[in-house]
Amino acid sequence: MMLTFWQDRRVLVTGHTGFKGSWLTLWLLTLGAEVWGYALPPDADASLFIELQLEATPKQSGWGELHHCTGDINDASRLQACIAEAQPEVVLHLAAQPLVRQSYVDPLGTWQTNVLGSLQLLEVVKELQHPCAVVMVTTDKVYDNREWIYGYRESDRLGGHDPYSASKAAMELAVASWRSSFCGSAAHQNPYLAIATARAGNVIGGGDWAADRLVPDAMRALLEGQVIPVRNPQATRPWQHVLEPLGGYLLLAQRLYEQQQQTLGEPNHYAQAFNFGPALESNRSVQELIQAILVHWPGEWVDRSEATAPHEAGLLHLVSDKAQRLLSWRSRWDFETTVKRTVSWYRQVALGRSSLDCCLEDLAAYVMAMTGHVA
Repeated sequence: MMLTFWQDRRVLVTGHTGFKGSWLTLWLLTLGAEVWGYALPPDADASLFIELQLEATPKQSGWGELHHCTGDINDASRLQACIAEAQPEVVLHLAAQPLVRQSYVDPLGTWQTNVLGSLQLLEVVKELQHPCAVVMVTTDKVYDNREWIYGYRESDRLGGHDPYSASKAAMELAVASWRSSFCGSAAHQNPYLAIATARAGNVIGGGDWAADRLVPDAMRALLEGQVIPVRNPQATRPWQHVLEPLGGYLLLAQRLYEQQQQTLGEPNHYAQAFNFGPALESNRSVQELIQAILVHWPGEWVDRSEATAPHEAGLLHLVSDKAQRLLSWRSRWDFETTVKRTVSWYRQVALGRSSLDCCLEDLAAYVMAMTGHVA
């Protein structure tokens, strides 16, 4: 990834007030991008976006500027006004209802946001009259989970048992159909757009305070001196630091944009689905992750599995060969490094260090691992 590509680049990030969105927005600002963020207001109780004070971040030498817009992804007029002002060259779509268990509580809202909201965004960007790369972020849970030991590839069948997983699989199908229908050189198509989807593993890292997620639940328990409640300790997931897939999104967006500039209206080689998952050794059980956390922050955990709890996948692993082959992307931090940096972030903040300093330190270390250059 050429870090200079992002200097003064006009970028729209949807969902910028969320956990991944906050990290991505901070990264883009350090690269000098002009960022327009569109999202619901951040959670006032616990939010990395608020902790980083991104809305009030003064323009610094070499940094970009954030234009903070609040609104629902389904609000067409408000979204259109934001995009009309931003005139983005890159769109990174992270806005979503991201929780499996919440999708059982509000299935219709989950489908509305994850599928129709995503199509609403594409309908608005269809009006742009300059090259624009669009990365639509989905999830590793888009696959028809067979509970097998093999990793899922982009060509595997899509599906989803729970409303969240199914809505994201439906989003993949909807985006692919929209791209085939409206990207190109025909009279009803837009020759300027290049659209890809990105499927990441289970991300962890400092600043995630979401309810009903393993690492935030563990950090809250440790901060309060409580026992960590753990459900499904034997379930496995492809754990990765949040910066890993974000680096993949940025690299994919860059490649999309550069080719689109050169070949307007023609098929874009990168306009397809990509997995961004960790190395095989990072595919660990929930219990293994908790035990690794307790190495760096001693405490206790208890199995709180419920026989009548809503269904969640047991085995899940991604194969990222395509991203490695076509994008030269690969995971940089192993499981131990990921866990150590995540726990260290929370412990340092608990001791009084600023969230911004901790994020910038992790970001600099990751960029060094990725490129050999300091952020």
